Order: sequence, then structure tokens, then C-alpha cells
Amino acid sequence: MQSKTLVFLHGAWVTPLCWERFIPFFEAKGYTCHAPAWPYKDRSIDELRRSPAPQLARLGITEIVDHYDRFVRRLDQPPILIGHSYGGLFVQMLLDRGLGVAGVAIDSAPPRGVLPFYPSVIRANSGVLLTPGGWHKVLRQSFKQFQYAFVNALPEAEQRAAYDRYVVPETGRIFFQSAFALFSGVAAVNFGNGRRAPLLMIAGGADHITPVAMNRVNFARYKNSMAVTDFKEFVGRCHWIIAQPGWEEVAGHIANWLERQS
Repeated sequence: MQSKTLVFLHGAWVTPLCWERFIPFFEAKGYTCHAPAWPYKDRSIDELRRSPAPQLARLGITEIVDHYDRFVRRLDQPPILIGHSYGGLFVQMLLDRGLGVAGVAIDSAPPRGVLPFYPSVIRANSGVLLTPGGWHKVLRQSFKQFQYAFVNALPEAEQRAAYDRYVVPETGRIFFQSAFALFSGVAAVNFGNGRRAPLLMIAGGADHITPVAMNRVNFARYKNSMAVTDFKEFVGRCHWIIAQPGWEEVAGHIANWLERQS
């Protein structure tokens, strides 16, 4: 693996701004970094909060992955893919398509075949899944919901600061697609694909919305693949692992892992 190009894939409820710590870290190591937004989310936080695009309501997993697919294919060299939350799921799907020279899935949303029915996951997503017609709506996450799902390991002042800086409205469709993934191929990954690039999965031990147990099941699904697949748990880290204090340890582990793949 010779690539020095990185593509960062953000997750739900946020924008590429969530990578504002990781990007300078990897640029200092000589990487060229890209962090494209999901469709309809390439605007300022204030604009997205004030008037989210109506088209966002119709945005699903397939459309987002295809959007990243087109971006990656336009680059001068195949990149390394690093994704958080839903971005982690998208990394797995893009690697399965043969894109990327390596991938890192941080606190990944589950592909088809990894059941999401853990008590903390159900609680974290209940506000969305219990919204009438949520499948067809642009939804907003309350501070209380964000506290439990994303930043449960942080002091309240830091929780509020993160909410105010990063959280934006989101398409409800992706959450329903994940909840009913067993009945469709929308989030499917060929776990036995031995030709895909190396994959590192990272999980936070205190994560509520993508708990470490679910990530371990995801990792175990790759046991019959001949492709490199590694796993790392960071004890005590919540879903905000890419920005909570100690994020440098996570970024450093990724950088070291990438060096080993070279």
C-alpha cells in the first residue's frame, strides 16, 4: 500500500467538520486529506440547521455510498478510507466494491447480518424510529438524545459544546434502512470477499449507539475472509471517540496500523 491520500467519511447528525482534529493530524504525517460531505450537507452548520434541503429526506444508504464511490474514482490515486459511525459502514461497503487501498471503520454502523438490537442501540435510536413517517422526513436530534447516543462519557459542558458545534438535521431514511436491513440488500457486505483491501475496525468500550459487542460481531463476520481484518477496542471511549479527549491515541493507532500495511 503506497497511497498517501486519505478520504474521511462522516456519519449521521454531523458534517465533515467532525474531522477537524484528525485532518491536521494526518496532514502533518504527509497525507493529502479529503472529507466530502454527504449529498445536501455541503453547507455551513448554521445553514443546515436553519433550512435543511428538502431532498435530504429522500437520501438513503445507497445514494450516499454511490456519492462516495464517484468521489473516490475521480481521485488521482486510490485512497485510504476512514469512516466514523455510518461512515464506517460506508467504508466496509466501498472496500467490498474494490475501492480503496485500506479502510478504517470507527464505531461502525452495522452491515446486513449484524443485528442492531441491543438495549442501548434501541434507546439511542428510539426518537427516530418512533417518529411517525420518519422514513420520509428530515429529523432533528435533541440535546438529550445526543447526550445519550454520542457523548455519554463526557462532562455536560463538553457535551453541550459538541452539540452546539456539530449537530445538524438528518435524513430519517438511513435509520429505518438499518433497522430493517435483514429484509433488503441495502447495507449488504460480502464478508467472505478475500480480494478486498485491509480493514481495521475500532470500537469504543462505552459507546451506546454502536456498542463494542456489536462491532465485535461485525469483526467476527469476516473470519472466513483471507483479507487482512484487525480489531481494536478503546476502553471508556464513547461514540464521540474521534473528538473526545484522548482522540490522539485513536489517530495514532490508525497511523501505526497504516504504516504496518505498507
